[in-house]
Amino acid sequence: MSGRPHTRERILDAAEALFFRNGIAVTGVDQVAASAGVAIVTLYKHFGGKDNLLREVLARRLEAWTRHWDAAVDRAGSPRERLLAVFEAIETFRAAAGPTQWCCFLATASERPAPADGRADPVFDLVEQDTRLVAERLVRLAEDAACAAPGTVASRLLLLYNGVLGSLLRGAPADPVAHARDTARLVVDSHSPVT
Repeated sequence: MSGRPHTRERILDAAEALFFRNGIAVTGVDQVAASAGVAIVTLYKHFGGKDNLLREVLARRLEAWTRHWDAAVDRAGSPRERLLAVFEAIETFRAAAGPTQWCCFLATASERPAPADGRADPVFDLVEQDTRLVAERLVRLAEDAACAAPGTVASRLLLLYNGVLGSLLRGAPADPVAHARDTARLVVDSHSPVT
């Protein structure tokens, strides 16, 4: 058996690389098919079109991100460290993920505004799901760490998380994860019971 990934995975890999290196709007499905080494008809057979392909890329990315965050939380030794594990997860995820300019979900949100007139948009729904997952999990972890005002702590950590992702695109400051983690510790400590 060949070591080549299955056709579907090759298409997803190619789409992810092209969408988030060159941009979603400027990347055509013909480019994705050529990069994956498949006929365009094969791409359509597997995904039906560009929106479905983008949604599948994001779903796969969300699943991988969640696995990294779960593993970071599992490695943490205390409720406080489990709350801060989101920053370790960014590091391990970026080390394992393919090269992209920055967060695939922020990139998608920047290119695809919320749908007008309440129309359904499965891609936008997945972007919202990612945001909800991060925000709700940070609240639960802040509650587990016995932080006063866990919603406030979660909001501040979400702001730092988003700042890291934006800083990775800008390239400054250097090592934004370390700076965010240090700032997050101050936030958590300021909302933690005195022991």
